[in-house]
Amino acid sequence: MQVLSGIHPVTEALRAGQPVERILVAKGAGGPKVQLIIDLAKQANVPVRYEPREALDRASKAASHQGVVAFTSGQRYAQFAELPATAQLLVLLDGIEDPHNLGAIIRSAHAAGADAILLPDRRAAPVTEVAAKAAAGALAHMPIVRIGNVAQTLEKLKKEGYWIYGLTEHGTEQYDQVHFHLPTVLVVGGEGAGIHELVARNCDLLVKIPMYGKIGSLNVSVATGIALFEWRRRAATTH
Repeated sequence: MQVLSGIHPVTEALRAGQPVERILVAKGAGGPKVQLIIDLAKQANVPVRYEPREALDRASKAASHQGVVAFTSGQRYAQFAELPATAQLLVLLDGIEDPHNLGAIIRSAHAAGADAILLPDRRAAPVTEVAAKAAAGALAHMPIVRIGNVAQTLEKLKKEGYWIYGLTEHGTEQYDQVHFHLPTVLVVGGEGAGIHELVARNCDLLVKIPMYGKIGSLNVSVATGIALFEWRRRAATTH
């Protein structure tokens, strides 16, 4: 069972028709956003219980819940075969281990119009309550596809016509000067280690974001957001 904490994650889960078992609302909590959750829950026949705020603190493990906590049957991972034939942008996460970064990347990917997140079985953070909170409701709309070997997955995607771009500080091209071919896979490396060497060799092009300060890199979720929206801008103007 997964716990969703906060108004946006719970609202989007209900809107997307995710299986929600029950919702807790803190006694005294109100306002139009909370009322919307109550109305959506009623429409979906999801029971709503009013509990002391301390009960929500315990259920959310002290996360910021804004007076609303939902219990779901857990994240449903999509299958590789379920990727839409019309997909234009996939984001493959090669070793993201911080659930906050995972959630933030999912949020940015959805906002930029990505079609799915590809998440390896190994060396990767699972979709937890922390990730769901950081995603701010985007999980309800973004397919998360579990994959096995990353290099083999990239080879398969190449055969299906995808162009593979790896985001790394060791890239040979600047992110804002790349001509992105469609459909695109953006590969993002993990915190610290970055893209693994074998994975990098399977990329068509390695892309970097130039640094102008005294530090050598950005937080991975920030860097991914920058690259995603540059892809969106350039894809929209060149295709």
